[in-house]
Amino acid sequence: MSPAAATTTFVAISIAVPNPTAPSRGRVRLPLGGVPAAPRRAVASMAVSAPRSGAATSFLERRESERALHFVKYQGLGNDFIMVDNRDSSVPKVTPEEAAKLCDRNFGIGADGVIFVMPGVNGADYTMRIFNSDGSEPEMCGNGVRCFARFIAEIENLQGTNRFTIHTGAGKIVPEIQSDGQVKVDMGEPILSGLDIPTKLLATKNKAVVQAELAVEGLTWHVTCVSMGNPHCVTFGANELKVLQVDDLKLSEIGPKFEHHEMFPARTNTEFVQVLSRSHLKMRVWERGAGATLACGTGACAVVVAAVLEGRAERKCVVDLPGGPLEIEWREDDNHVYMTGPAEVVFYGSVVH
Repeated sequence: MSPAAATTTFVAISIAVPNPTAPSRGRVRLPLGGVPAAPRRAVASMAVSAPRSGAATSFLERRESERALHFVKYQGLGNDFIMVDNRDSSVPKVTPEEAAKLCDRNFGIGADGVIFVMPGVNGADYTMRIFNSDGSEPEMCGNGVRCFARFIAEIENLQGTNRFTIHTGAGKIVPEIQSDGQVKVDMGEPILSGLDIPTKLLATKNKAVVQAELAVEGLTWHVTCVSMGNPHCVTFGANELKVLQVDDLKLSEIGPKFEHHEMFPARTNTEFVQVLSRSHLKMRVWERGAGATLACGTGACAVVVAAVLEGRAERKCVVDLPGGPLEIEWREDDNHVYMTGPAEVVFYGSVVH
């Protein structure tokens, strides 16, 4: 559909909410009535039900319509994704423009991104692609990888501890589902060379950009730049701030200024960090292409790397995000960063698009 087309799209959504203790599969119709007030808005009819045992597999295998997209909504510390089983093709089942509409929290399903499980390449078990809520495509996503791993276990009916390799735009990522349901991910080595992140800021420590000065909104911020396969700008404060209180930040105002700063040619994710102790950090994040989110796995990894480079923290830390904590370790023996955290199913659904 052309962006200028003055037509109305009607979307039918069917949702199955996980509830294993439900005594029956009672089906509730939720009519969302009304006529759209503006072109291209969607009027939706929704059905909610508690699935039977094995609902995930049976739900995804349903073929109510050739135009129906079957999905499972997952979240990792509140960072939420529409997961699509795309194992039968290397072409995403929706376009970036359609993904942006699906992610809309008022007129779509609502999510921070759409993630596709695709056939593996280059020896990997699977390939992961993701479209952000603005339709852009990042190299990878840390919270998304954990959701990806749990989704694979569900659609492949895997039990217990499982480990697989995933091909991403940031290279090979190796998640492992642990016995307690948490997902531990080998995120690989951090990239510290300014040119490779990329940033135009001059290196301050060998080839790395550590505690460089960056002028944003009349303040001189000290930033350390790290790539975990995607670019991150990490700051612990500015010259004009005695102590950075991350809860006081107006993230929606300052975040875009960092993301689109001329020093970051590919734009950047930005993490604002408060040090609670040498093993406990607190952060808020403005994600490139998604805005303020409740959690960012690659961002938490970048924060610990930056904290170590600046001498503020040990190599193993708990990082508090608005959606909850992640355990991050930057190992000295292999230079890899490891992230451990949860991923949970929210609901199953299908949408005609």
